[in-house]
Amino acid sequence: MSAKAFARTANPPASAQMPRIGGHGGGGHGHSRERPKQARQTLRRVWGYLSRQRTSLILTALIVTGIVLLDLTGPILVGRTIDRYILTRNLSGLWHILPLMALVYASSVSLNMLQSYVMVGAAQRTIRDIRADLFSRLQHLPLEFFDRRAHGELMARLTSDVESINQVLSNSVAQIVTGTLSTIGVGIAMFVINPWMGAACVCVVGGLTLLSNRTLAVRIYERYRLQQSAVGHLYGYLEEVIGGQRVIKAYGQEEAAAARFRQINHQYRDYAVRAQTLSSLTPPIMNTVNNLALTLVAGIGGMLAIRGLTTVGTIATFINYTRQFGRPLNEIANLYNQLQSAMAGAERVFEIMDEPPEVDATDTKEIARFRGDVVFDDVTFSYQRGTPVLKHIHLDVQAGQTIALIGPTGAGKTTIINLLTRFYELDSGHVLIDGADLRTLPKAALRRQLGIVLQDTFLFASTIRENIRYGRLDATDAEVLEAARLANADTFIHRMPQGYDTILAERGGNLSHGQRQMLAIARAILADPAILILDEATSSVDTRTEKHIQEAMRRLMAGRTSFVIAHRLSTIRDSDQIIVLNHGEIQERGTHTELFARRGIYWRLSQRNLREAGTAPAQNSESLLAS
Repeated sequence: MSAKAFARTANPPASAQMPRIGGHGGGGHGHSRERPKQARQTLRRVWGYLSRQRTSLILTALIVTGIVLLDLTGPILVGRTIDRYILTRNLSGLWHILPLMALVYASSVSLNMLQSYVMVGAAQRTIRDIRADLFSRLQHLPLEFFDRRAHGELMARLTSDVESINQVLSNSVAQIVTGTLSTIGVGIAMFVINPWMGAACVCVVGGLTLLSNRTLAVRIYERYRLQQSAVGHLYGYLEEVIGGQRVIKAYGQEEAAAARFRQINHQYRDYAVRAQTLSSLTPPIMNTVNNLALTLVAGIGGMLAIRGLTTVGTIATFINYTRQFGRPLNEIANLYNQLQSAMAGAERVFEIMDEPPEVDATDTKEIARFRGDVVFDDVTFSYQRGTPVLKHIHLDVQAGQTIALIGPTGAGKTTIINLLTRFYELDSGHVLIDGADLRTLPKAALRRQLGIVLQDTFLFASTIRENIRYGRLDATDAEVLEAARLANADTFIHRMPQGYDTILAERGGNLSHGQRQMLAIARAILADPAILILDEATSSVDTRTEKHIQEAMRRLMAGRTSFVIAHRLSTIRDSDQIIVLNHGEIQERGTHTELFARRGIYWRLSQRNLREAGTAPAQNSESLLAS
């Protein structure tokens, strides 16, 4: 039984299977009606985070106002320079106005740089808050949520999806605001200077831009959603393959893994090509619109100038204004594509945030220290509705007793532990600790008094000292060393290059299996739990290491209620009760001597494995039970 299996269903969850990107690509037309509403809701939620940076936003608004005013002033100065100084050959006036023009444009550049600095800071703080809230929500989700999701796909939401929001907030929000204000200001200025030319420019540029974006918007948004989903599947498969390299190499499946990756990668490529091809239509469309507007301005302005209704300087001002009117719209159109990608990513982020967290009942009460009496009263449970894994389980455990759970794979051993730790909620019946229903106890308080040692121990890429201290973060160094000594881990730790300060590889890859188990026991000793759960803690180790681990386990189990899942008789023969499970039901219960004398399932399992292992019956204290 592995660590993953401890928290997973008896049947493989969907997330454990190879991801199928194609399954998420259908129904685009069926969902298109809901997208605008979802996009608006998502945008409001992102704004809720961004609005926390009120000071930076106010400062940005003031800077943007200054930029727009300077941008409006520049073309007016150009027009007046042409009419008053260039056409009249007034060199003296020209030399006087040129420094003013230079100051206006230099100030605009400086304010743009300042605005970028302020907005990037606000964006990074916003992304910090979003990422922190997303990570916090992940910590409070039930394990069944992680059973349904590929871990790499969740990583994609924390990385690429959040980064897509970051790109828009850092680079696009201020540009959109500046572009919008600039477009409004330029439009008003053009109407004031010359209504006919202003109307022609605004109608052509504004109308055609709105029409093209309205046509492309929904299609671009849907394709970016598919692209973001495909990225998640790609990350999920990468995480699975990197974590499963030992198995892949052991079975020579490198080419099969590469072939599967190529398939997923091609799916992602297809979605990316569709999204980016459609979004790439925006720039040429906007360039065409801008060129058409310039043509109209030049034509109408030329005719008005010939008739004496306007001046050359005014035409020059309008040409500049037309570019300024079209450029923000063009930039906004380009940024709109990024915005679509960001909204798709944000929607995936908020989807996780909207998952219901683990919650306690409103009338919970905390027990300071468990005695350790545990009762399973007519407990029935199913991971999938209609397929019970446990059926009417009755179990009465007295404080300080050791209970061994055995049986074939899928019998329900780990499920009993999952219910005791409240990783899952039972369908019917009650689980009691010291007479209190588990559902009336706060989950955090419950789990603080449970110590768990798994077959596949999880160790963090940190020091040995900090991995042991994970059992109780406020423990002193002396307490950490004492826990390691009691777990028989102190000797091998001192042989490590930096002793307790040795940095472990990911998942403790630079330790043997037995060494990892002893560190897990040390961690549990430090936690000082009232109830112990040992899930095949001595499997897959040699006899000598097993003796060291068993000695440490005896110290750990002394005076504590203990639930032991194991296959070796040497681990469970001294248990106060041995529970034999099969098909989700308790088939037998009793001590080792009682069950052996009964010659039932327990005896048959032992004899079968004795024959398979080639071990004489007299040596059955070291034999294996069926798994």
